[in-house]
Amino acid sequence: MSELKRFGFVAAILAVLFAFAISTGCAHLKGVGISKEKSEAAATKEEKSPEPLYYDFEDVLVPSELKLDKKKSFVYHAPGFTAGVLVLSGRVEVSSLITFFENNMVKDNWRLLSVFKSPRTIIFFNKPNRSCIINITERQFKTEVEIWVAPTMEGQESTLLK
Repeated sequence: MSELKRFGFVAAILAVLFAFAISTGCAHLKGVGISKEKSEAAATKEEKSPEPLYYDFEDVLVPSELKLDKKKSFVYHAPGFTAGVLVLSGRVEVSSLITFFENNMVKDNWRLLSVFKSPRTIIFFNKPNRSCIINITERQFKTEVEIWVAPTMEGQESTLLK
């Protein structure tokens, strides 16, 4: 009978130790899993913030949230210049697009001439040898952006500002 009591006592101690090991072990693993998942989610979030890009016009930066509509776009490449229209669309707020273009076009040495804000926003930029018009229109489920770039005619830049 003494052996039976000893066996019961050892079994009870082992059961308590087993329960303690499982409860703290799982909690420890659960915490590690959560922090690992959080760090992976943060890394994925950082990877998902795509960089803006240049399409056919090497000095007009476009937000990556806008997707090019090749059927509506037309670009003419010739030695010394590129001209045409890029049509893009995406789910982007008009105000953030206006801010984006006003800030980034200046970085690419464009000069802001004027902005018309209404249900349709038109932004005018120029350089010594080129002009750019950005037309932003809010549609029902997306925003459409047209980027027009054309060479300026000799001596016509100054008449636009007078």
